[in-house]
Amino acid sequence: MRTPARVSRSSFRDAYWTVAQMVAHHTSNGCNLQAGDLLGTGTLSGAEPGSAGSMMELTQAGKSPLELPGGEKRSFLEDGDEVTMRARCEREAAAAIGFGEASGRIVPSGSAPG
Repeated sequence: MRTPARVSRSSFRDAYWTVAQMVAHHTSNGCNLQAGDLLGTGTLSGAEPGSAGSMMELTQAGKSPLELPGGEKRSFLEDGDEVTMRARCEREAAAAIGFGEASGRIVPSGSAPG
């Protein structure tokens, strides 16, 4: 992809479980949850167009490719594509908290460092 483009924007408001429910689920199953442990939420997808949490959902399993700036289309990620995820938490009358960003580039199979 030559031109950067936002392809999705979602919100934790669309999560199926609250953080309290995830903690209760983990601990009730015998997980030794400790302060500082990370909880994985899975894909967070909203009901609005453009709020799907994966390329599979965004493109209906590749049936409806995304049209990107410059005319490129994508049904799935391709070699050379770069993905950047950014997150922040904000609430009215409170300071916003930024979580930074995580980026990665898709490399051809067999060329990734071992």
